[in-house]
Amino acid sequence: MSDWAPLAPGPGGISEVPPDWVEGNRAKVLVLDVREPDEFTGELGHIPGAMLIPLGQLPARIGELPKDRPVVCVCKSGGRSGKATALLQRSGFRCANLPGGMLRWNSEKRATE
Repeated sequence: MSDWAPLAPGPGGISEVPPDWVEGNRAKVLVLDVREPDEFTGELGHIPGAMLIPLGQLPARIGELPKDRPVVCVCKSGGRSGKATALLQRSGFRCANLPGGMLRWNSEKRATE
């Protein structure tokens, strides 16, 4: 159990956080969407308040992320966000992956922009 969320180990030991917790605690975390811009604004939408940094740009833009707030990474299905979570964990961030990504978020009828 972490000090900021009910984390569970996912594939490769990457921490995962449940969508219902993210939805109820968005003000406490930075939701980082690592999809491409056309996906962020596309049919799946994005989580309200999410910050967009595509996975390919993340290493160069990691300094834009706050270290004083936990980060929840999201993509379409969880693969790219898992890679982003691993990168951020190695860089000292408190972070977790949103398993199932925007496909799961939408299938559970959660709010999007």
